[in-house]
Amino acid sequence: MRLFMGGGAVLGLLLGLNYYVKQSQFHVFGVTTIIIALITYCLAPIVSTQPSWFYVMVVVTVLLLTELKHTFTEFAQRMKNDEMITLAKFLAISGIILPMLPHKNLIPDINLTPYSIWLATVVVSGISYLSYLLKRYVFHESGVLVSGIIGGLYSSTATISVLARKSRKASAQEANEYVAAMLLAVSMMFLRFMILILIFSREIFMSIYPYLLIMSVVAAVVAWFIHSRQRRSKDLPADSEEEDSSNPLEFKVALIFATLFVIFTVLTHYTLVYAGTGGLNLLSFVSGLSDITPFILNLLQNTGSVAVLVVVACSMQAIISNILVNMFYALFFAGKGSKLRPWILGGFGTVIGVNLVLLLFFYFI
Repeated sequence: MRLFMGGGAVLGLLLGLNYYVKQSQFHVFGVTTIIIALITYCLAPIVSTQPSWFYVMVVVTVLLLTELKHTFTEFAQRMKNDEMITLAKFLAISGIILPMLPHKNLIPDINLTPYSIWLATVVVSGISYLSYLLKRYVFHESGVLVSGIIGGLYSSTATISVLARKSRKASAQEANEYVAAMLLAVSMMFLRFMILILIFSREIFMSIYPYLLIMSVVAAVVAWFIHSRQRRSKDLPADSEEEDSSNPLEFKVALIFATLFVIFTVLTHYTLVYAGTGGLNLLSFVSGLSDITPFILNLLQNTGSVAVLVVVACSMQAIISNILVNMFYALFFAGKGSKLRPWILGGFGTVIGVNLVLLLFFYFI
């Protein structure tokens, strides 16, 4: 073991010197060769201590790294100087800090832990970073729209907050695209709940899926209309300036979102305490102030004690409340003088209006 560790130290020193020479004399910054060399050196103890499938996987990884070395080099050359630092920051907050945080409640009887608070921060930063990467490297023309779709599958509220914040730097031509992406996030939220309800209760799914499907289509159509209006009104050539990479994680908006998450979680808890069991309808509206997924899942898991129609009605009310809150988030993060405000009010107002019509239809028909 000591011999192996000593050899590893010598190899690491030689590889470090090699990297320093390549960096200083030839301006080559790739580390693929170093990684492959270190993995290869570790093959002997891996083969002697690990099962066969594991060391075969390691060998395949080494071969893939060798084959894709030039691809990685080209990708690294496209990256800006501060992008590796940004990636390291995100890995630190999500892979190092987050797992170390405790799951113990900060306030008795309230499901609010340091882990859940920091998770909200990581989610917002992650969606912001994903939006940046998609727009820069994959979807140059429609990265914002794709961010809305992907982010909406996880958290429409976090996605809308991030997009609204990013819209402050958008040109007049791009303003509508951000609102369209927000509405696509809302559309994906309806599909997400449709899948969750199908998993937990087929009976409730058969009662609520027409509403969820209709609203998903309505939100997508409104998003398409707003985006198409933006395309028809283009009078100026597209701005070729690349998106600023100085702050793709959006830590500021992430921390604000986490603070609001804490406030609304506490408000939701005490509303339930003081309203009692008869306040389920009130709670369905209040739950929209934060993440409504826990509230809806709780309803689905208590279908034996709550009537199906009550679960459907409360789910619809919680979703309407959440969309209204998302609209306020969009207005708040976009800023007072934002050119998005008319489109946010019009787009979200249309979706909320159709929601209310369907809710009234459900109650009175």
